[in-house]
Amino acid sequence: MPPRPERWTFAPISEDDFEPLLALRIEVMREHLERVFRYEPSRARRIFRAHFDEPGMRLILVDGTRSGCVGVRSAKSEVKIDSFYLERRLHNAGLGSRILEALLAEADALRLPVRLEVLHGSPAGRFYERHGFVKVGEDDIEAEYERPAPPRAP
Repeated sequence: MPPRPERWTFAPISEDDFEPLLALRIEVMREHLERVFRYEPSRARRIFRAHFDEPGMRLILVDGTRSGCVGVRSAKSEVKIDSFYLERRLHNAGLGSRILEALLAEADALRLPVRLEVLHGSPAGRFYERHGFVKVGEDDIEAEYERPAPPRAP
């Protein structure tokens, strides 16, 4: 098991982060996208560019070093998470759970459900289910998950 990184934080994203984060996305997602016949470099770039340019994209720093990203899009009726990528060396060390728990706490403070999409067959589906997400829909490529908003206090 990789060592557990202790110090992480969110930071603002800049244009200088685009190429390194695109490379990270491709490294992490390529095998899953190839499995569903959806990997094409120009398509990967176009999709990530669209997510990167939307408000809500955050850089993830581990020990002060760029190590991943996540898109958090708050709307009136939901919080949407996309583009949650961490360097492979950080997988299975608990960091993804700690980051997701921080994002879920933000959504809970807003009293909103959280929605996201996961490629079929990706281990990310099990990861999100462990954090209270349930599958609410799917198509040929992706499943949509939701974590309900916390109940209102009486």
